[in-house]
Amino acid sequence: MGLGNSHPKLYPGDILEFPGNSYFSHFGIYYGERDGVPYVAHLTIRDAETKLLLFGRAINASIKLDPLDVVGKKFKVRNYLDDKHPPRDFYVLIKPEIDDIMTKPVTFDILFNNSEHQATMLRYGIKKSEQIEKVYSKIVPTWKDLFEKKKI
Repeated sequence: MGLGNSHPKLYPGDILEFPGNSYFSHFGIYYGERDGVPYVAHLTIRDAETKLLLFGRAINASIKLDPLDVVGKKFKVRNYLDDKHPPRDFYVLIKPEIDDIMTKPVTFDILFNNSEHQATMLRYGIKKSEQIEKVYSKIVPTWKDLFEKKKI
């Protein structure tokens, strides 16, 4: 299934992946429609991007509901843990959690709490980030080096 406009039918609670820059995709949870407009709940960052790149974390993050089109035109459904973890019930668990968490500040952390972690946490009740697992081995030595040299 390629990215494009032939989007599959979406079900509330689906994890959507929006291809991002060369390193990271952005993830959200399909929330359903309001007045015929599809919405996505996703972790967004208010801080300047530069801080994020340096520290890998941003204090002023929050879960927001945005129209699907605003979050991204290209996406694919990525319910990639369904085989191992049964998805939680959207109306009983996921939706109330989204509604609750939207009122609270969240710390974005590229390694421990990025948009993919947030999406898998909501859908499955566990945090997972495949993209971080892939780049972790590349990032960490660099950061450790910077920490030791007091650059961060």
